[in-house]
Amino acid sequence: MSLEMRANCERCGAATPADGEAWICSYECTWCRGCRDSCAGICPNCGGDLTRRPTRIEEAQGDA
Repeated sequence: MSLEMRANCERCGAATPADGEAWICSYECTWCRGCRDSCAGICPNCGGDLTRRPTRIEEAQGDA
């Protein structure tokens, strides 16, 4: 089962588009970079670690 990123940051409501930076915890709380940095990478909602959105290898190679 995969986690589902939300379209907006939990805290500030900023858009978290599929091609942008975003972080998620195991409860699918989604955070933008600024809000993630302000909570030191720990989700204040559930206490879980915030991990960066995974990217597909072909997407990463296409950006090079």
